[in-house]
Amino acid sequence: MPIHKVLIVDDSKTELMFLTNLLQQNGMSVRTAEGAEEAFKRLAEDKPDLILMDVVMPGQNGFQLTRAINRTPEYTAIPIIMCTSKNLETDRVWGMRQGARDYITKPVNAIELFAKIKALG
Repeated sequence: MPIHKVLIVDDSKTELMFLTNLLQQNGMSVRTAEGAEEAFKRLAEDKPDLILMDVVMPGQNGFQLTRAINRTPEYTAIPIIMCTSKNLETDRVWGMRQGARDYITKPVNAIELFAKIKALG
């Protein structure tokens, strides 16, 4: 399934702008959320083909939110790529255990990101 609609969940406006521009330049439609509550609102409005998930956020962190999305039957099929500054192997393993399909560290390398997106599509 080709990926056209992406939901970016990140509390950093700079990161949201950077990723939004990058994905839109590659023909994708992007919606953003700055936290768990907003993310679930966006999911209910329009189901994306992919979620890019930050880890370090106030309130519910990205690991918890990934687990919550994966435990919600109507959203389990949506792939999640963790997109975070947490670069330890234990963080990557934990992210994958929560249901993420892939893991990329910030600063995001566009070539690496699109290779991971393409591998899902």
